[in-house]
Amino acid sequence: MIASAGSRDYVVFDHVQKSYDGRSLVVKDLNLSIGQGEFLTMLGPSGSGKTTCLMMLAGFETATHGRIMLDGRDINDVPPHKRGIGMVFQNYALFPHMTVGENLAFPLEVRGLPRADRDARVMRALDMVQMARFRDRRPAQLSGGQQQRIALARALVFDPKLVLMDEPLGALDKQLREHMQFEIKDLHRRLGVTVVYVTHDQGEALTMSDRIAVFNDGRIQQLATPSQLYEAPENSFVAGFIGENNALSGTVERLDGQTALVRLANGELIDAAPVNVGEVGQRTLVSIRPERIEFKPDLMPEGAHTVEAEVIEVIYMGDIFRARMKVAGSDDFVMKFRNTAGQVRLSPGQKIRVGWHPQDARALDPV
Repeated sequence: MIASAGSRDYVVFDHVQKSYDGRSLVVKDLNLSIGQGEFLTMLGPSGSGKTTCLMMLAGFETATHGRIMLDGRDINDVPPHKRGIGMVFQNYALFPHMTVGENLAFPLEVRGLPRADRDARVMRALDMVQMARFRDRRPAQLSGGQQQRIALARALVFDPKLVLMDEPLGALDKQLREHMQFEIKDLHRRLGVTVVYVTHDQGEALTMSDRIAVFNDGRIQQLATPSQLYEAPENSFVAGFIGENNALSGTVERLDGQTALVRLANGELIDAAPVNVGEVGQRTLVSIRPERIEFKPDLMPEGAHTVEAEVIEVIYMGDIFRARMKVAGSDDFVMKFRNTAGQVRLSPGQKIRVGWHPQDARALDPV
């Protein structure tokens, strides 16, 4: 069982599998514990199994095998409306014929709360998302961001201990999406509610999460904090999916404790941390983050490895430059460096030497 980062195991997937056709598995033997009050993101490409996991937790899909536990209770046979879970969707799922207040009151009416209690809870939930003055409007009279706030308030109005969010910001523009990320995270921090969040946007996951479960092909590839995922990916898929990454193909020449000597495609030898490698003579991919690469001799880290590079293009991005280069047989090797006063300019066709600290190179499984 994968341990939780929260105070106790609140949501547990115990050997959960899911198949729609009885043959191929969409989710493969999932073991995952989520702590009470934790913000956990399920991240992965389309078809990786993350949304299916969320739908099984919500009760809209049934596990083919295994158990799903909520607060110590097996909920496999509990219908969705009796699980006490708040849900936020990408398309908001607001009733167009109802006002904002009526939309929020609906889940309270279903639960049989008296009118006075409903009114008080609706106003409290609207205050949480700073939308009280829009109580009498209909969804069509609201912007996308306002509708998303109302959808969030509706998920919180009956005080659930668990809120599920399925790509909730996918329909918003970039600036509003980034603003809503911080609003949701702030609400999570203030309310202490457990959140399970599904997205394919790795930047969104890094910004919001306590931990991230990276999915691919129905399995969790790595479960860790945002910084651990970015700084210490455990395999080539995670290294390539989380942030921008350089992957140099090579062969393991020697394994010596905490160091792997790798011969690159152009014959150069470099050291790397042997994170996920086979035996000597087997293929590997060496992962290096673009911002860990330096080309100015006075800024090279002590003990740096240097290799020859040919500049292909340099893109101005405001605060940084992004240089794409040819390195050791790869035409897609990227270096990022800050836009500072007196910055040395690079030009296409220019040959330079680039370097990095050996600890920033990770020898991973070949793709």
